[in-house]
Amino acid sequence: MHSPERCFAIGDVQGCLTPLQRLLDDVRFDPARDHLILVGDLVNRGPDSLGVLRFVRGLGAAATCLLGNHDLHLLAAARNGHLNRKDTLDGILAADDRDALLQWLRHCPLCHWHAPSETLLVHAGLAPQWTVHEARALAAEVESVLRGPDHGRLLDQLYGNEPDRWHAALEGMDRWRFIINALTRMRMLHADGRLNLRHKGPPDPADPLSIPWFLWPERASAGTRIVFGHWSTLGQTAWPQARVYGLDSGCVWGGALTALELNTGAITQQPCPPAQTPGQ
Repeated sequence: MHSPERCFAIGDVQGCLTPLQRLLDDVRFDPARDHLILVGDLVNRGPDSLGVLRFVRGLGAAATCLLGNHDLHLLAAARNGHLNRKDTLDGILAADDRDALLQWLRHCPLCHWHAPSETLLVHAGLAPQWTVHEARALAAEVESVLRGPDHGRLLDQLYGNEPDRWHAALEGMDRWRFIINALTRMRMLHADGRLNLRHKGPPDPADPLSIPWFLWPERASAGTRIVFGHWSTLGQTAWPQARVYGLDSGCVWGGALTALELNTGAITQQPCPPAQTPGQ
């Protein structure tokens, strides 16, 4: 099988179809030759979440899409009808091809290993206790549930910040929820290693009690290159000391959409008009 010459990782699209298409044009993306990995949050807050799902699904094997917290929220809302004030998901939920799109989304992975560049891609981050091998295995556990007959129970009990500390002995919904929260919602850790899921702003170097997950001193995944999204207020893309790249550059807020070519490290950005204003 011919391997793609280039592989582009792109940050949170959040329903911004036009910037995505322009960014792919900028890098001369060729689905017959190249591969695309979207690091989660394909949908919500932007103007055309339905168009994004249709476009990316239409790329077939040329694209790998990771699940982010907004994507999981869409799957849950499709079951329970509970939408938030800022959600822009109505178009998907009313679409004729809604069921096919949701079925496709439910089978997307929570993380992805890109072997040629030895890079792990994930939406938010990894719990400090997890090696990359463990993170991939735990993601596969939840993926199996999401793709199976028990997915409704998981989606119905998706929300919550507990448990906030990893134990290998966690079972059932507590285990699934922690794995999901780490992989799709985490930004900061408390000083004792618990998930700090309330922090949404930039890291504060003056606060010793809250640490970015990727700067945890004894992180078990340290040494492996990790690419993630989710954290638009980080203020920079590359953190060389931690071997991580944060690709959420706030497209939906009027920032940019960022692509990282995994084999060369080249970064390309497409400016985005604001679809929403933070805090409103």
